[in-house]
Amino acid sequence: MSAHSADIHISCRNLWKIFGIPEGSRVERAAAERIATGNEPGFVVGVRDVSLDIRRGETFVIMGLSGSGKSTLVRCLSRLTEPSSGELTLDGQSLLAATDQELIEIRRHKMGMVFQHFALLPHLTVLDNVAFPLRIQGVDRAEREVRAQEVIELVGLKGRERRYPRELSGGQQQRVGIARSLAVRPDLWFLDEPFSALDPLIRREMQDELIRLQEILKKTIVFITHDFDEAIRLADRIAIMKDGVVIQTGTPEEIMANPATDYVRAFTKDAPKGKVLTARSIMRPLSKKQAIVGEIPAHALAAEIARTTLKNDKLYAVVDDAGKQIGVISSTDVISVLAGSEGA
Repeated sequence: MSAHSADIHISCRNLWKIFGIPEGSRVERAAAERIATGNEPGFVVGVRDVSLDIRRGETFVIMGLSGSGKSTLVRCLSRLTEPSSGELTLDGQSLLAATDQELIEIRRHKMGMVFQHFALLPHLTVLDNVAFPLRIQGVDRAEREVRAQEVIELVGLKGRERRYPRELSGGQQQRVGIARSLAVRPDLWFLDEPFSALDPLIRREMQDELIRLQEILKKTIVFITHDFDEAIRLADRIAIMKDGVVIQTGTPEEIMANPATDYVRAFTKDAPKGKVLTARSIMRPLSKKQAIVGEIPAHALAAEIARTTLKNDKLYAVVDDAGKQIGVISSTDVISVLAGSEGA
């Protein structure tokens, strides 16, 4: 797919980040490969030859263990960290060619960012914290307070506008951080492990909140996590990283159904497959000789069709959106999936 295609929001080609190369300096791809393969002292590869297309309006999750390069990649995509080599485009225009002033304007008006640490200003109220980016933009006080109030209500903090960060719970503080990043009405939203510091119940609540917000706002979201369960809950597509390399990219279902490596397979091992894999993923080939007792939509989740298929040991036809039979499925096929879904 072309990086200049209308549905591609942000794209990179052969992107490298090698720490040790002077900040702001760039090298040819061949030089980057030579440094990386030569294990030259004084150089550390953070991102290695990454090419990605992130579509407008999708939630794209980049995941991997600590040290995999996921946060470095996101910082390169936003040019908070300067890539050492490669291409980077936003809306088809080179982001690497942007001047410092142009980058400031892009970040102020087109990008929103939320990080693991809330970084709220303790001496400002919720309202003033949320309005702070608009103040930096030079928006007059009346307008910025109106816009701040809108997003405060959007994230469920109405009534807490005059409170200070110390008077809020961890989840509420993170909602303030989310509201602040949304106040500038960004097209592109970067979230770097925003919920990892929260306890499990609040974390799940914040995941639900992000899903709700995305249904309303339809932003392009680049979300970083080390948690595969979080990734499959939130993602339209996932990129899994290891040692600075993107090992596999695909939908949660594609990655679960066909893990590319043992490393990826380890992530999917304990995931709730019954809530991700569909009939299309687990069906077997269709044959004219098979006795079929019913039909199941191809998009139906394994967990949803369990009750139907477990009634008997018969075959059910899997049908696509046009009603065409494209495969068969039985209780045995469903059980094999659910047996790996103890985490569901």
